[in-house]
Amino acid sequence: MADLFDQSNGSNVPSGHRPLADRLRPKRLADVIGQDHILGRDAPLGVMLASGTLSSVIFWGPPGVGKTTIARLLADETDLHFVQISAIFTGVADLKKVFEAARMRQANGQGTLLFVDEIHRFNKAQQDGFLPHMEDGTILLVGATTENPSFELNAALMSRAQVLVLERLDLAHLELLAQRAEHELGHALPLTGPARDSLLEMADGDGRALLNLVEQVAAWTVEGALSPTDLARRLQRRAAQYDKSGEAHYNLISALHKSVRGSDPDAALYWFSRMLEGGEDPRFLARRITRMAIEDIGLADPQAQTVCLDAWAVYERLGSPEGELALAQAVLYLALAPKSNAGYAAYKNARAAARRSGSEPPPKHILNAPTQMMKDQGYGVGYEYDHDTEAGFSGQDYFPEAMKRGVYYIPVERGFERELKRRLDYFTKLRAKRQDG
Repeated sequence: MADLFDQSNGSNVPSGHRPLADRLRPKRLADVIGQDHILGRDAPLGVMLASGTLSSVIFWGPPGVGKTTIARLLADETDLHFVQISAIFTGVADLKKVFEAARMRQANGQGTLLFVDEIHRFNKAQQDGFLPHMEDGTILLVGATTENPSFELNAALMSRAQVLVLERLDLAHLELLAQRAEHELGHALPLTGPARDSLLEMADGDGRALLNLVEQVAAWTVEGALSPTDLARRLQRRAAQYDKSGEAHYNLISALHKSVRGSDPDAALYWFSRMLEGGEDPRFLARRITRMAIEDIGLADPQAQTVCLDAWAVYERLGSPEGELALAQAVLYLALAPKSNAGYAAYKNARAAARRSGSEPPPKHILNAPTQMMKDQGYGVGYEYDHDTEAGFSGQDYFPEAMKRGVYYIPVERGFERELKRRLDYFTKLRAKRQDG
């Protein structure tokens, strides 16, 4: 199977016609850009190599950060035979051949580093198939995944491999990579400083994407240096990494929710926009911001829920892109609204109490008695009609007779709940006065 990061020049393709990303592939681990936290002397892989005890690992990170390159270089550093497969194109029969070939190498004194790209694509049974070969030393497994291993990989496989997180390349790393590319090409890119910054941002932390963009720009015949506007006309921006069913989806909605809860309108609007730019369904966002209004604002600002529902209705009428502005304004409103989860907490506490109390019946004095038999049983006896009492409040106990009175709702001193707390305190005093009487 072809290896995108094969560093040999044994190909019949002339070096000048090889893609720039292939020509710039690191020859040593020390040349890898941006992953010092796993490759440094005191970092996990650095320590393993220094001690000569390389173990199976899973590389988790976004595309274009060097997962395949590092795997190949690890094989070179440890004199292991490098084999690369992709879970997308490899079936059970292919795996059997790979394991058998590795077993034959082991018998001849040669170890095998098996690199499995997109390892999360294998099902549970296929993942379990690696275990005996890892345990008896037939293979040293290096898996690569863009998805959270906690969700996608079996616990048994995870227990036998160390998960190492590779990070997106920051702008400084991308600039270093661009300089290496210019050195390889033999000339500087025809870009102004701001246009160069725009090019780095377009790569979105993906080194391979940057080199592809650099190769395009370097092939242009232009007079002078291109501005950001010129660059934007010639290049189509690369969409940010965002999988609407993957971890990025949950990470970004979590960031939006917590920004709203933290009363930061700018951060909330940024994460909201990031999700839209990634192709998120605005209806999903409409549902989530309505949930935020209920959970984190509640009765501190009862209007927040209405604002969300109105924005949702506006989106349904206008569609994109105009309707998205209504949702954005709802996000801003929520971020600046007074916050309270008192209603949410009260609801959860009451549900827990309901589960504990089982089938305790209501007290008889608040039960209706439509028949004589029910009257004879004491239904409705002693009930006081609140509207006929002083202050319109009887203060009777409405909990089951065998149950101690519960306190679930504790309003905060913020927004409209400040007024609700004042009313609650008033009724509490009246109830205590009645009980004392």
